[in-house]
Amino acid sequence: MTAEPVWVGVDLGTQSVRALAVTASGQVAGSGTAPLSGRRDGPRHEQDPEQWWTAVGAACREALRDVAAGAVQAVAVDGTSGTVLLTDRDGRPLTPALMYDDTRAAGAVERINEAGGAVWRRLGYQRMQPAWALPKLLWLLENVPDLPDGARLAHQADFVNRRLTGHPVAADLSNALKTGADLVAETWPRDVLDALGVPAGLLPELERSGTQLGTVGAGAAAATGLPEGTPVIAGATDGCAAQLGTGRLTAGSWNSVLGTTLVLKGVTDDLVHDPFGVVYSHKAPDGRWLPGGASSTGAGALTRDFPGRDLADLDRRAAAREPAAALTYPLVGAGERFPFVAPDARGFTLGATGDEADAYAAELQGVAFVERLCFDHLDLLGAPTGGDLTLTGGAAKSRYWCQLRADVLGRPVLLPRQAEPALGAAVLAASPGRDVAGVASRMVAVAATVDPRPRDAGRFDDAYLRMVDELEGRGWLPAPTAAHARARTAR
Repeated sequence: MTAEPVWVGVDLGTQSVRALAVTASGQVAGSGTAPLSGRRDGPRHEQDPEQWWTAVGAACREALRDVAAGAVQAVAVDGTSGTVLLTDRDGRPLTPALMYDDTRAAGAVERINEAGGAVWRRLGYQRMQPAWALPKLLWLLENVPDLPDGARLAHQADFVNRRLTGHPVAADLSNALKTGADLVAETWPRDVLDALGVPAGLLPELERSGTQLGTVGAGAAAATGLPEGTPVIAGATDGCAAQLGTGRLTAGSWNSVLGTTLVLKGVTDDLVHDPFGVVYSHKAPDGRWLPGGASSTGAGALTRDFPGRDLADLDRRAAAREPAAALTYPLVGAGERFPFVAPDARGFTLGATGDEADAYAAELQGVAFVERLCFDHLDLLGAPTGGDLTLTGGAAKSRYWCQLRADVLGRPVLLPRQAEPALGAAVLAASPGRDVAGVASRMVAVAATVDPRPRDAGRFDDAYLRMVDELEGRGWLPAPTAAHARARTAR
């Protein structure tokens, strides 16, 4: 049994719950996972919140199997951004959970942006998007008749934290951003919500990530293996937790999470304002800002287009196709969110050769081109981008793809030893007084640095600019971003 103090991070993902018990030096003393399932139908994507709780219990019990009860110091939970449901006064679900990419509430977005436009502009992101949580809340209010007294909105992490503590809990500012929270004032914009018909008692209180929300109750202790009385710390969205889990928290540092889709998150001293409405900023526990965005490109395209294939073998074959003859914009689904907003965007391939290795190489390179375009857009906004860049997510397991991304970006990339949202949640759990940067620097180690190959300097520029031209020509990429990408390439 491990008696060394540990902090527990719980990551509520799309397909599973992951729990880690981590020591102060970053050693993983125990880990556990449990699967999740959902229901997709066109714009609808739902999960059963009770399944979250069952999975949290299983994952935590597994993670703590070899950890002494007295070793557990605190627990924090991260969740998918924009996932919400309604609960009764006792925290029981009144509705399924509307997941982060559910867009059935798209019809409410115009009304929301008319009512809250001034606030959204002050917060830097200009306007809300169809998959954000506030449109979903309005949809729920319109489609759930006769709400009982005491009904309450819950973000995914709120639901689990309520079960852990046994009482109502505040929402962290990170998860509340897409529900309309004013992250500058750290309050709900009551005049906007009143205009939209959101009852005042429906929304939880707000706290920064890293704030203690309560302690684990007796029932939750029996279900999870977490000792009764363990402090429950406010977590964050999974994207913010992933950033914390890289340990790179100085201004100008960035983390690129490449899983099913691509998510970029960085650290800045000042709030980033994006006139194009694609970059939004969360608030860090120490009051700095975590700007970023989520693209709809990513490794999900490989799962779709090369099912059951040996991707390591395809990696080796793709290395001979630099650059690929084909040019692919590998959208996982319909619509794009970052580095531009284009609901009508669709993936495409130009110059298909019929060669499997070339098709695969074109998808890897296409994701890398979008990643590069994201950084060009961030540079256009004046965000500092010259700090450390870490690569995390499932795709970081492909050393070839990491090398390719370093070559396309023309900069070194760092591969953390243990990088995942659950580790970032553990960092939050271990961050008394919100010294999250100091804690992260001690808990997170770098496993490798991948430098761009000198012989590949400029090798992908022509293909990248073809992508920029094509995206602009289709009316999706704004001209200022396209022009800035060309100018940076020419330097």
